[in-house]
Amino acid sequence: MELVAFAVLLLVAEVLGTLGGFGSSMLVMPIAASFLPFEEALGLTAFFHVLSNGAKMLLFRQGFDRRLVLRMGIPAVIGVIVGARLTAFVDGELLELALGIALVAMSTWLIVRPLWKLADSRRNVIAGGGVSGFVAGLVGTGGAIRGVALSAFALEKHVFIATSAWIDMGVDLSRTVVYASQGFLRAEVWTYLPVLAVISLLGTWSGRWLLQRVPQERFRTVVLVLVLLVGLYLVLHQYV
Repeated sequence: MELVAFAVLLLVAEVLGTLGGFGSSMLVMPIAASFLPFEEALGLTAFFHVLSNGAKMLLFRQGFDRRLVLRMGIPAVIGVIVGARLTAFVDGELLELALGIALVAMSTWLIVRPLWKLADSRRNVIAGGGVSGFVAGLVGTGGAIRGVALSAFALEKHVFIATSAWIDMGVDLSRTVVYASQGFLRAEVWTYLPVLAVISLLGTWSGRWLLQRVPQERFRTVVLVLVLLVGLYLVLHQYV
């Protein structure tokens, strides 16, 4: 019964992660941490998200922007390797709390200032990629940071999701290798492969179906509200 509940929650997370455009790791990590030890949750989240990214790269391939992917993706991969290496030396709960506070602050700012946007400059793109990758390696979820950054650039929704998926693939492959070398990927995770593959594909397809019914002008708000809710969850679940 616990495994069924876990699978259902992963499916919901994948649908919402696709609809929000930032990937499911920011939702999957808290879910996985409720069922598994922190280190194992990191490993499973990275592994699951590799499958999820593959589904998004396939279903949203028309939105691929090579320039943006390279400018944001390379620093993201470097950042995630550094962050993943530091997981053995930091307090995971404290980092989750700090991340939650940052997400609430950033998403609230962009919601109340809907016309504000970041300049699409090389420096801003590189910084957004590097920070999101570092956070992903450190606490298992950097999609929210990248979601805020991409929202600030006001991208078309299919470009937003495709770009995020390609960057995430590099990030998650990198941290999966690091986590595996640190013993975070237990044998049980590999036995879940068929179920995780089905959930990632079904969840991404369902999210795309819903996304087609969300007007472009409302997409940014959907992303930011979901980021805000995740930030609140990360803050509040420390005390509940």
